[in-house]
Amino acid sequence: MVTDAQRAEHAARLRGLLYLACPDAPATAITATAEAIAENAEETPQEPVPPAAQLSRPKPPLDELNLNGADLRGAGLANADLNGADLRGADLNGADLRAAYLNGAYLNGADLGGAHLNGAKLTTAHLNGAHLNGAQLDRAILYRAILKAADLNGADLNGADLTRANLTEADLTRADLRGAKLTEADLARVDLSDADLTDAKLTDADLKGARLTGVVNMHLPVGAIWDLHTRWPAGLASVVIERSDEVSPGVYRVRGGQSPDRSTVRV
Repeated sequence: MVTDAQRAEHAARLRGLLYLACPDAPATAITATAEAIAENAEETPQEPVPPAAQLSRPKPPLDELNLNGADLRGAGLANADLNGADLRGADLNGADLRAAYLNGAYLNGADLGGAHLNGAKLTTAHLNGAHLNGAQLDRAILYRAILKAADLNGADLNGADLTRANLTEADLTRADLRGAKLTEADLARVDLSDADLTDAKLTDADLKGARLTGVVNMHLPVGAIWDLHTRWPAGLASVVIERSDEVSPGVYRVRGGQSPDRSTVRV
């Protein structure tokens, strides 16, 4: 006996598969087909599901894949090839996108809350304003991705590669960034309050105006840029001041070395 919960999960996964197989089909046809198949999951099919007739349209080139605003909640898209896809405003809440290819994809404003993106490839992806609160992004590759004002509150970014990513004004409160690579990342005005930065690499990152209060295990970010609006964790502020040089009025760069010149920083 198939329960209602199992039927709903089956329909969600079918929606993902149908969007990939028939990306140019109307969203209503995809939803109706997925629900019809799930509704009759216990029966042996005698003929094609009627709504499926609406799905037969030519498949567009991959870089024209348009899933703008698509309902993909809980969809099974693990290992899916979504490179360059238009997923702006799509509902991917709780979707399984493990090891999916989303390089250059447009996910602006998409809801990825609680989504599984472990090991996903998101190089140069556009995630401005996306909701990723509680998302699983451990070992994900977000090299040069754009995540301006993205909501990553409580996200799992353990070991993620965010090298040169643009995270301006993103919310990374309580995010798990253990072992994450944030080298040369733009973290201007980012809220990293209470985030876990154990073994995270912030070399040459832009930390102007960043809030770092309460972060766990943050090391001196060699080469990082900061200003008087940057809020450092307790115990690290004095070290940063000692080991920084003013590079422009009110803007400083952290240097390496063991013998800080206390005369170079004026705050």
